[in-house]
Amino acid sequence: MIIAGGGLAGGLIALRLRAVRPSLDILVLEAGPVLGGVHTWSCFESDLTPAISDWLDPMVGHRWAGYSVRFPGYERQLTTPYLSIPSSRFASHVAAELGAAAIRLNTAVADLNANIAMLADGTTLTAPLIIDARGPTSGPLVLGWQKFLGQELELSAPHGLTGPIVMDATVDQLDGYRFLYTLPLSPTRLLIEDTRYSDGEALDKDALRADIAAYASAQGWGIASLVREEDGILPIALGGDISAWWNASGSAASVGLRAALFHPVTGYSLPDAARLADEIAALPRLDTASVRAAVRQRSITTWEERAYFRLLNRMLFRACAPELRYRVLGRFYRLRQPLVERFYAARPTLADKARILTGKPPVPIGAAIKVMAESSVLKDLPR
Repeated sequence: MIIAGGGLAGGLIALRLRAVRPSLDILVLEAGPVLGGVHTWSCFESDLTPAISDWLDPMVGHRWAGYSVRFPGYERQLTTPYLSIPSSRFASHVAAELGAAAIRLNTAVADLNANIAMLADGTTLTAPLIIDARGPTSGPLVLGWQKFLGQELELSAPHGLTGPIVMDATVDQLDGYRFLYTLPLSPTRLLIEDTRYSDGEALDKDALRADIAAYASAQGWGIASLVREEDGILPIALGGDISAWWNASGSAASVGLRAALFHPVTGYSLPDAARLADEIAALPRLDTASVRAAVRQRSITTWEERAYFRLLNRMLFRACAPELRYRVLGRFYRLRQPLVERFYAARPTLADKARILTGKPPVPIGAAIKVMAESSVLKDLPR
C-alpha cells in the first residue's frame, strides 16, 4: 500500500497497519524533509478511548492534570487531563516502527488515482491500496478558518504555570476571535500560540510574532531564545454538501482533514485520526475501493452527526461581529465541566445542546434567527 502524506493521519494509519497487519508492505511518501512537519497535536484525555490512549502513549510528550481558560471578567481552572504529541516524537516513533525502507522523504506527489501514485519527478508507483493523506481541501464545503502561529520559547526565568492555558481571550480581539494558547513544556519553556478564528485565510506571520512577544512581556515572561516555530491554517466547518465533496474528491482513499474528519468547532483532529486508523486496520479487505468506501461512510456519518457544531460555528462567524466572537466561547466556558468534556469529544447529549443554546444569547436575536433559517440552504439541518 502507498500512503501519500506523512502527517498525523497518514502516520497513524501506517502505525496501526504495521501493528495489526505486520506482513503488509507499506510505503509512506512525504513531501517534506521530516514526517509530521513541525506541529504539536493536542487533545483532552476524555476525547480518547483507553485502547487508543494505550497505543498513542509512546508519542505523547506531555500530560497535564488540568488546564485553564481566561476571558474578560473571569478565569477558570478545569481538571480534565490534557496531552500533547510533538511532531518530533511522532516522527521518531513512526520511523522506528515502520523502518527506513517504508518511508520516502522529500517526495512530492503530483497525482493519485485508485492504484497509481504519480510523483512530481515523473516516477510512477502502483499499489492495490492508495491512501491520500495530504491535508485539507475545501471543495464544495463552506468554511471559516482557524489560523495560528506558535513559538516554543526558552525563558530567562521560570514561568510559574502548572498547566496549559487553552484559551486566553483577554487580549485585543484582532482578525476575528483571538486567543493565546500556552503549553508549559518545562519550568522555563513554553509553547505560545496566537490563534484567530477568521473569515479569511491570510496569515501575517510577522504580526503574530510581534503579538506573541507583546503577550509574553505582558505576562512578565522574559524571552531568552526561540527554540522553534510552527504555524497552520485549519478549516472550521460552517456547512456544505459532504456527499458532493466526496464525489469530487478523486478515486484514492482520502483520510484525515482531507476526509473532513476534524472537530468542527475546535479544529482538533487527533481523536478522529486515531479512531480512523483503528477502523482501517480492522477492515477485512485492504484495497482502495474498500478503504475509500469505509472512510467515505465514516466521513458522511460523522458530518451528519456534527451538524449541531456547524450551526454553532455559523452563530460564531455570521451572527456575531468579529471583535465580539469571544463572547460565544466565554459563555460556553461557564457551563459545567462534564458538558465541556462531552462537547470537546463531539459527544454532546440532547440536554447539552439545549443548555448551550438556552439563556441570554451572546449574539443578536435577529442575526441568530437568520443563521437558523439558512440551515436548509447549506444542506445542514441541525440535530
